[in-house]
Amino acid sequence: MSNITIAFHSGYGHTKKVAEAVAAGVESVAGTTVHLLDVTKVDEPLDGFASGWDALDASEGIIFGSPTYMGGPSGPFKTFADSTVSRWVSGAWQDKLAAGFSNSGSNYGDKGLTLYYFVTLASQHGMNWVSKALKNDGVTNRNGFSVGLGVQSDNDSPEVTPGEADLNTSKKFGARFAEAVARWNK
Repeated sequence: MSNITIAFHSGYGHTKKVAEAVAAGVESVAGTTVHLLDVTKVDEPLDGFASGWDALDASEGIIFGSPTYMGGPSGPFKTFADSTVSRWVSGAWQDKLAAGFSNSGSNYGDKGLTLYYFVTLASQHGMNWVSKALKNDGVTNRNGFSVGLGVQSDNDSPEVTPGEADLNTSKKFGARFAEAVARWNK
Protein backbone atom coordinates (compact mmCIF):
# COMPACT_ATOMS: atom_id res chain seq x y z
CA MET A 1 0.00 0.00 0.00
CA SER A 2 1.34 3.45 -0.94
CA ASN A 3 0.46 6.66 0.88
CA ILE A 4 0.64 9.90 -1.09
CA THR A 5 -0.16 13.36 0.25
CA ILE A 6 -1.01 16.30 -1.97
CA ALA A 7 0.06 19.41 -0.02
CA PHE A 8 -1.51 22.43 -1.69
CA HIS A 9 -2.78 25.96 -1.24
CA SER A 10 -5.68 27.34 -3.25
CA GLY A 11 -6.48 31.04 -3.21
CA TYR A 12 -9.68 31.06 -5.28
CA GLY A 13 -10.54 27.37 -5.77
CA HIS A 14 -8.70 26.66 -9.04
CA THR A 15 -5.72 24.95 -7.40
CA LYS A 16 -8.06 22.86 -5.22
CA LYS A 17 -9.85 21.71 -8.38
CA VAL A 18 -6.49 20.68 -9.88
CA ALA A 19 -5.50 18.94 -6.61
CA GLU A 20 -8.75 16.95 -6.71
CA ALA A 21 -8.09 15.90 -10.32
CA VAL A 22 -4.51 14.87 -9.44
CA ALA A 23 -5.93 12.91 -6.48
CA ALA A 24 -8.38 11.13 -8.80
CA GLY A 25 -5.41 10.04 -10.92
CA VAL A 26 -3.51 8.85 -7.84
CA GLU A 27 -6.55 6.88 -6.65
CA SER A 28 -6.82 5.15 -10.04
CA VAL A 29 -3.66 3.20 -9.21
CA ALA A 30 -4.48 0.09 -7.16
CA GLY A 31 -3.02 -0.07 -3.67
CA THR A 32 -2.68 3.70 -3.30
CA THR A 33 -4.18 5.98 -0.67
CA VAL A 34 -4.19 9.74 -1.22
CA HIS A 35 -4.53 12.53 1.34
CA LEU A 36 -5.52 16.05 0.25
CA LEU A 37 -3.88 18.55 2.58
CA ASP A 38 -4.71 22.25 2.48
CA VAL A 39 -1.40 23.56 3.84
CA THR A 40 -3.18 26.28 5.80
CA LYS A 41 -4.61 23.44 7.92
CA VAL A 42 -1.40 21.40 8.32
CA ASP A 43 -1.69 21.40 12.13
CA GLU A 44 -5.24 19.95 12.06
CA PRO A 45 -6.20 16.24 11.96
CA LEU A 46 -6.26 14.67 8.49
CA ASP A 47 -7.69 11.31 7.42
CA GLY A 48 -7.14 9.63 10.79
CA PHE A 49 -3.76 11.26 11.39
CA ALA A 50 -3.26 13.60 14.34
CA SER A 51 -2.17 16.32 11.91
CA GLY A 52 -1.28 17.00 8.31
CA TRP A 53 2.36 16.79 9.38
CA ASP A 54 1.82 13.17 10.44
CA ALA A 55 0.20 12.36 7.09
CA LEU A 56 3.16 13.93 5.25
CA ASP A 57 5.68 12.03 7.38
CA ALA A 58 3.85 8.73 6.76
CA SER A 59 3.67 9.23 3.00
CA GLU A 60 6.08 7.70 0.51
CA GLY A 61 5.34 10.51 -1.92
CA ILE A 62 4.38 14.18 -1.63
CA ILE A 63 2.96 16.32 -4.41
CA PHE A 64 3.25 20.08 -3.87
CA GLY A 65 0.67 22.44 -5.39
CA SER A 66 0.19 26.18 -5.43
CA PRO A 67 -1.11 28.89 -7.69
CA THR A 68 1.59 31.08 -9.17
CA TYR A 69 1.32 34.60 -7.81
CA MET A 70 3.82 37.24 -8.86
CA GLY A 71 6.31 34.69 -10.21
CA GLY A 72 6.29 32.14 -7.40
CA PRO A 73 4.18 30.08 -5.01
CA SER A 74 1.49 31.77 -2.95
CA GLY A 75 2.37 33.30 0.42
CA PRO A 76 0.51 30.60 2.39
CA PHE A 77 2.39 27.86 0.52
CA LYS A 78 5.70 29.61 1.14
CA THR A 79 4.82 29.86 4.86
CA PHE A 80 4.18 26.10 4.86
CA ALA A 81 7.45 25.41 3.02
CA ASP A 82 9.40 27.56 5.48
CA SER A 83 7.83 25.62 8.37
CA THR A 84 9.19 22.29 7.01
CA VAL A 85 12.62 23.09 8.46
CA SER A 86 12.14 20.62 11.33
CA ARG A 87 11.58 17.87 8.72
CA TRP A 88 14.77 19.02 6.98
CA VAL A 89 16.74 18.88 10.26
CA SER A 90 15.50 15.37 11.07
CA GLY A 91 15.66 14.07 7.48
CA ALA A 92 12.02 12.97 7.77
CA TRP A 93 11.33 13.36 4.05
CA GLN A 94 14.65 12.13 2.70
CA ASP A 95 14.26 9.59 -0.12
CA LYS A 96 10.52 10.17 -0.51
CA LEU A 97 9.32 10.92 -4.04
CA ALA A 98 8.10 14.42 -4.87
CA ALA A 99 6.32 16.22 -7.70
CA GLY A 100 4.47 19.47 -8.15
CA PHE A 101 1.81 21.45 -9.96
CA SER A 102 0.79 25.05 -10.39
CA ASN A 103 -1.81 27.09 -12.22
CA SER A 104 -2.20 30.69 -13.28
CA GLY A 105 -4.43 32.77 -15.49
CA SER A 106 -2.27 32.68 -18.60
CA ASN A 107 -0.71 29.93 -20.66
CA TYR A 108 2.79 30.33 -19.20
CA GLY A 109 2.15 32.76 -16.37
CA ASP A 110 5.56 32.07 -14.75
CA LYS A 111 4.35 28.66 -13.51
CA GLY A 112 7.78 27.29 -14.38
CA LEU A 113 9.28 29.39 -11.58
CA THR A 114 6.86 27.90 -9.06
CA LEU A 115 7.60 24.38 -10.30
CA TYR A 116 11.35 24.97 -9.95
CA TYR A 117 10.71 26.32 -6.44
CA PHE A 118 9.10 22.94 -5.65
CA VAL A 119 12.08 21.09 -7.17
CA THR A 120 14.41 23.09 -4.94
CA LEU A 121 12.26 22.48 -1.85
CA ALA A 122 12.20 18.75 -2.55
CA SER A 123 15.93 18.66 -3.25
CA GLN A 124 16.73 20.42 0.00
CA HIS A 125 14.78 17.68 1.77
CA GLY A 126 16.72 14.97 -0.10
CA MET A 127 13.61 13.90 -1.99
CA ASN A 128 13.60 12.43 -5.51
CA TRP A 129 11.72 14.44 -8.14
CA VAL A 130 9.25 12.83 -10.55
CA SER A 131 8.66 14.83 -13.73
CA LYS A 132 5.40 14.89 -15.62
CA ALA A 133 6.70 13.01 -18.69
CA LEU A 134 3.52 13.59 -20.70
CA LYS A 135 3.95 14.71 -24.29
CA ASN A 136 2.09 17.72 -25.68
CA ASP A 137 -0.33 16.28 -28.22
CA GLY A 138 -2.56 19.36 -28.33
CA VAL A 139 -4.89 17.91 -25.69
CA THR A 140 -2.71 16.31 -23.03
CA ASN A 141 -0.10 18.70 -21.59
CA ARG A 142 -1.34 21.50 -23.84
CA ASN A 143 0.73 24.00 -21.82
CA GLY A 144 3.94 22.08 -22.55
CA PHE A 145 5.43 21.81 -19.04
CA SER A 146 7.71 18.85 -18.36
CA VAL A 147 9.25 19.41 -14.91
CA GLY A 148 5.78 19.32 -13.35
CA LEU A 149 2.14 20.02 -14.09
CA GLY A 150 1.26 23.51 -15.37
CA VAL A 151 -2.43 24.34 -15.71
CA GLN A 152 -4.18 27.44 -17.06
CA SER A 153 -7.15 28.82 -15.15
CA ASP A 154 -8.17 31.64 -17.52
CA ASN A 155 -9.01 34.01 -14.61
CA ASP A 156 -12.57 32.71 -14.49
CA SER A 157 -14.49 30.95 -11.74
CA PRO A 158 -13.35 27.46 -10.65
CA GLU A 159 -16.71 26.13 -11.87
CA VAL A 160 -15.63 27.04 -15.42
CA THR A 161 -11.86 26.66 -15.43
CA PRO A 162 -9.39 24.97 -15.55
CA GLY A 163 -10.81 23.20 -18.55
CA GLU A 164 -11.33 19.52 -19.22
CA ALA A 165 -8.05 19.05 -21.13
CA ASP A 166 -6.03 20.38 -18.17
CA LEU A 167 -8.04 18.29 -15.68
CA ASN A 168 -7.46 15.15 -17.77
CA THR A 169 -3.74 15.96 -17.85
CA SER A 170 -3.89 16.40 -14.06
CA LYS A 171 -5.39 12.93 -13.66
CA LYS A 172 -2.69 11.38 -15.88
CA PHE A 173 -0.03 13.22 -13.86
CA GLY A 174 -1.47 11.85 -10.60
CA ALA A 175 -1.52 8.31 -11.99
CA ARG A 176 2.08 8.63 -13.23
CA PHE A 177 3.20 9.76 -9.79
CA ALA A 178 1.34 6.94 -8.00
CA GLU A 179 2.88 4.39 -10.38
CA ALA A 180 6.34 5.83 -9.69
CA VAL A 181 5.75 5.57 -5.92
CA ALA A 182 4.61 1.93 -6.33
CA ARG A 183 7.79 1.13 -8.30
CA TRP A 184 9.94 3.00 -5.74
CA ASN A 185 8.35 1.01 -2.90
CA LYS A 186 9.33 -2.30 -4.52
